[in-house]
Amino acid sequence: MTDPLALGSTIGILGGGQLGRMLSVAAARLGFKTHIFEPGANPPAGHVADAVTTASYEDADALRSFAAACDVVTFEFENVPTAALDLIEAQVPIRPGREALRISQDRLTEKEFLQGLGLTVAPFADVSDAAAMATAVGKIGAPSILKTRRFGYDGKGQARLRTPDDADQAFADMNGAPAVLEGFVDFTHEVSVIAARSPAGDVACYDPGENVHRDGILHSTTVPANLTSSQRMDAVLLAAKVLNALDYVGVLGVELFVTRQGLIVNEIAPRVHNSGHWTQNGCTVDQFEQHIRAITGWPLGDGSRHADVVMENLIGDDMDRVPALAAEKDTALHLYGKAEVKAGRKMGHVNRITR
Repeated sequence: MTDPLALGSTIGILGGGQLGRMLSVAAARLGFKTHIFEPGANPPAGHVADAVTTASYEDADALRSFAAACDVVTFEFENVPTAALDLIEAQVPIRPGREALRISQDRLTEKEFLQGLGLTVAPFADVSDAAAMATAVGKIGAPSILKTRRFGYDGKGQARLRTPDDADQAFADMNGAPAVLEGFVDFTHEVSVIAARSPAGDVACYDPGENVHRDGILHSTTVPANLTSSQRMDAVLLAAKVLNALDYVGVLGVELFVTRQGLIVNEIAPRVHNSGHWTQNGCTVDQFEQHIRAITGWPLGDGSRHADVVMENLIGDDMDRVPALAAEKDTALHLYGKAEVKAGRKMGHVNRITR
């Protein structure tokens, strides 16, 4: 896809959650239509899309019909089955490309890829069976954390080892799934960089944001992050290196640990990212519009920040605070339209302008 998509073209989005919702809104502002593919009924993205296909990712006929109705396809989460992507890509381009998905879907593959670029990651070891677990604990030690290689998010699919004696229980918690044992990193704080790359190879990066997690779920992102100018430059260059190595098209999130020895890559996410929501009120072109621009072949927008922002996720019963938040000065509400409030469920976020 070399020429920009014509206005009125249809962008297919795999996944109907809040990221798909905000991508759909951004696409509409630029004059594009969106078509959501989502197995679950009444998805949040469907409220603001032109069309919704409700079907399983194993439904080949539905996938082919969806692909035929779209001019380009993107996704809001990494764990789309490979077979579904094969069917879609036979008919229409998928952006970002399949290589980024292949790498990010498997924690072990991702870490080996990042190491191959000369980037630093946490100590890790492959855990395929009980014997490998014992070897990994001997190599990595404790405290450490065992993570499933695939399908983990928001703290799910993880077990902590406070001492080596926790190894058997942690391995049992994986229920036979291949895993990776990661050593703990002595870091002062975590930051993330949201960056974009166009089909022509142009790159635009946003300022790094400083992240705080609670119970494995992102609680807040603050910009500017507590970084030196050198660290900030290193973070941006690192993100650009990943984008170029993948020949990437779209927005990518890179999570980093800040240590005394330098920046350590935690993980990459080949999509718009929760820690980039601050851009909606801190930049002229936010991460969602930037992604739409990239995958449609438009020029990338300026990622410059015009305000200091604190983004806070609204999780579960935080929705009870919405009336008070709506009355706060310099606070922008972004609610996801989810019908049911559940503990640990992301229901929305707020962006507070602090300067």
